[in-house]
Amino acid sequence: MKIKPLYIYLAVLAAAIIFLVVFTSDKKEETNPMTANGMPQDDIHKGLDPHNPSGANVSGEVKARMEELKKEYESSPQDTLKMKNYADFLAMAHKPDQAVPLYEKILQKDPKRTDVRFSLALIHYNKSDFRKAEDVINKVFDYDKKNVQAKYNLGAIAATKGDKEKAKQFWQELVKESPDSETGKMAQESLNALNQQSPH
Repeated sequence: MKIKPLYIYLAVLAAAIIFLVVFTSDKKEETNPMTANGMPQDDIHKGLDPHNPSGANVSGEVKARMEELKKEYESSPQDTLKMKNYADFLAMAHKPDQAVPLYEKILQKDPKRTDVRFSLALIHYNKSDFRKAEDVINKVFDYDKKNVQAKYNLGAIAATKGDKEKAKQFWQELVKESPDSETGKMAQESLNALNQQSPH
C-alpha cells in the first residue's frame, strides 16, 4: 500500500515537535507524541524494551516482515514503491543507515518526491544532523515553492537548535499565509508554546 506524502509529513512532524514537549512543562501528557516510557505506539515498537529500542530486540514478526519487503525490493530493484516500502520499514525498525541509500536512490530517479525528502529529513533530524535535515527540506522548495509542511519543519528544526527567532519567523509566515489550514493552526500552537518559554 502506498503511503501518502501527508502521512510522511506527519511522521516528521511527530518527531519534530518533541522539543515543544521538552520545553513546555505544563503541557498535558497527550501532547507528547511518545508514550510515557518514551516508545511510539506502533507495530514496530510494540513489545520492545523501551530502554534499548535497537535492532537486537525487534520481534520475529517484524524481522519476517522486513525480510519479505527486502525480497520484494530485490525482485524488482527499479520499482520505487517497493524500494520506499522497504526503506520506510528499515527506518522505523531503527536501521536508518540502511534506509538512507534507498531514499537517495529514489530521489535520483525522481527528485520531486517530497514524501521521500521528508522521510530522509526525519532520519537526519533524529540523528541530530540538523544541517543535513535542513538541506533535504530546502530542496523541497525547488519543486514546490509554497510547501507548508517544509516551512513548518524548518521552523521546528530552528527551534530545536535554539534559534527561536528563526522558528517564529517560519511559523508566523505560515499563520499569515494559511491561518485556517491544519499546518497554519499547528504553527500557531507552536508559536504559543514557544512564546510561553520566552522571558518577559
